[in-house]
Amino acid sequence: MRNIKITSAIAITVIGTGILLSCNNEFLEVSPQGALSAETLSDPAGVDASLIAAYSMLDGYGNYGGWGGAGSNWIFGSVASDDAYKGSEPGDQQPTTDIEFYQWGTGGADDYLRDKWRVVYDGVSRANSTLSLLKQVEDVSEEDANRIRGEALFLRAHYHFEAYKMWENIPYYTEEDKDFRKSNDAEVMPLIVADLNEAISLLPETQAQVGRVTQWAAKAYLGRVLLFDQDYAGALVPLNDVVNNGPYALEECYQDVFSAFNDNGTETVLAYQASVNDGEGDGNNGNRNDRLNFPHSGSPLGCCGFHQPSQNLVNAYKVDANGLPFLDGSFNDTNVDSTDPVDPRLDWVVGRDGVPFLDWGPHAPGWIRDRPWAGPYSTKKTVYEQGSEASSSVGWATYQLHFTNMHILRYADVLLMLAEAEVEAGSLETARELVNQIRARAANCAQGPDGVAITTAIDDPAIDWANYEIGLYDNPWTDQDVARDAVRTERRLELALEGHRFFDLRRWGIAKETINNYLDTEEERRNYLTAASPYQDRHDLYPIPTFEIEISRVDNEDRLEQNPGW
Repeated sequence: MRNIKITSAIAITVIGTGILLSCNNEFLEVSPQGALSAETLSDPAGVDASLIAAYSMLDGYGNYGGWGGAGSNWIFGSVASDDAYKGSEPGDQQPTTDIEFYQWGTGGADDYLRDKWRVVYDGVSRANSTLSLLKQVEDVSEEDANRIRGEALFLRAHYHFEAYKMWENIPYYTEEDKDFRKSNDAEVMPLIVADLNEAISLLPETQAQVGRVTQWAAKAYLGRVLLFDQDYAGALVPLNDVVNNGPYALEECYQDVFSAFNDNGTETVLAYQASVNDGEGDGNNGNRNDRLNFPHSGSPLGCCGFHQPSQNLVNAYKVDANGLPFLDGSFNDTNVDSTDPVDPRLDWVVGRDGVPFLDWGPHAPGWIRDRPWAGPYSTKKTVYEQGSEASSSVGWATYQLHFTNMHILRYADVLLMLAEAEVEAGSLETARELVNQIRARAANCAQGPDGVAITTAIDDPAIDWANYEIGLYDNPWTDQDVARDAVRTERRLELALEGHRFFDLRRWGIAKETINNYLDTEEERRNYLTAASPYQDRHDLYPIPTFEIEISRVDNEDRLEQNPGW
């Protein structure tokens, strides 16, 4: 079900605390039928419509922005890391190359950064408009008013946190703000935490409509925020509550998390509710900002070959004789070949030649747009099964527009965040048990010859394209540094290409070392990376878009201060 997706032709765009309206082309020749305003929206249906508009920004597309706004963070969280290349071919979407090259002060990169800024603050403003409207609604029950306020506060916290991950030094807007020209010199993390805590106090444990946030989702998200703030003791409280008492569970098979046949499954904590063939004439409700991330035109999927997995990531799935990952970095000494034992998640994350690509047939060399440029691998998590018939029937490149939901937070991430917090608290054995839950699930299924999941042994004789092995950490963890490396490695393997990697490296304080080591080795495999700039201290934060600084100016003084080094 996609009950909360906007299907109307009218798009509500919010700037500051006001509401501006824009109409799609089919309305241009129609006489005005009325006007939307605070007065006409001030009833239960109107305030809920405003709330739905706030939800609609979760995918990162607001009918004005480019690829940089993607809610999946595939550019800023994945291509900017050691997990992925931009992909495609030279010159295609140059701003993405600028991000990959750590040349973030360029005009192209600035455009993509502004995409992201506009999207997250549009989401903030829509949430604030909902809170303002709610104060004017008289005939709404206390239960519904609390729920709506809780959802809006959660969304406001989420969008601000997305901005915090990118820039850290950001303005924080509430429904009381009347001027968007606000400085970014205040600590915002306490404000995000306060909004989430209030949301938790207001939200129900379950919702009648799938996709709306619940108290449990807010608790899990609070744990994420506190972890980013390195408040490990604080993060343990909500994360333990979610794991011990919440409604979530790991899917039986890793691929079930991403399957079009399994939207809103047991592992979904927060997901954008994608939709197609719903009256939106361009199909843009169907994961528009991730539609580049499919195999190229030599494949049955038509386009476009972006977000290709790096060789470094593929090599990271190699395992030792016990089925465990190499924590010492030696995994990258040589490239994976057909005899290497590998974690079975590799072939659910990466498209490799000769390996079934879901039910689309074996991945083939012709599926890559420019093999010498960006390597032989395709991204896989954003692709739906052919048998699901999930694609749009309208819009540009219909095969890439589809109804499969995009995860923003899932239960495996919650388990790994809890494991990380437990390591920092010194509870190494608890962390080991949590990581083993993730690894045990990874052993549950591999791909059969026709691309469907084999839920029996991963050494099924039908599998002749890989040597799958995965083991548990059977020996007690007694060294905190080793335990920390194990948890961090597991995060990479489990959450690869889901937009987390760069932000993880940065908050762990190892981005500079990791990425420069990656560039030193990877430029020998992908020659174009010799043009990349080295990662410097200033890359720990993205530069604030130039235009946003300019429009913050009051009496020749910029209210927004640029991040250090930019």
